[in-house]
Amino acid sequence: MNVALWILQLLLGLFFLIVGAAKTFRHERALSAMPWAGDVPGGLVTFIGYSEMLGGAGLILPGVTGMCPLLVSFAALGLAVVMLHAGAFHAMRREYRNIWGNLGLLLAAGVIAYGRLVVQRQ
Repeated sequence: MNVALWILQLLLGLFFLIVGAAKTFRHERALSAMPWAGDVPGGLVTFIGYSEMLGGAGLILPGVTGMCPLLVSFAALGLAVVMLHAGAFHAMRREYRNIWGNLGLLLAAGVIAYGRLVVQRQ
């Protein structure tokens, strides 16, 4: 179970680090794939990017360093909340294809949080 959680943590963490950096540092190619980014204030896109980068780092660094591994669960829960809100945002805009991605990421973050909080503690 631990190996599967680590693989999922690394994949999800790297994904959020890359996507968050694209939103934070405004890579035009990356933002062109996200039409919603032009419809919200730039500060909000930057905030979301920083949140995703911190969450991605939070999935990886505490486990690698062995310092406060409980933070992995909190990072996963935080990213799950971000994806929940992203899904609601896309639902309001009737961007239903985006919701499936949000749900997949929400599920992955939930599995990590549950696995680290409940399964690994038993």
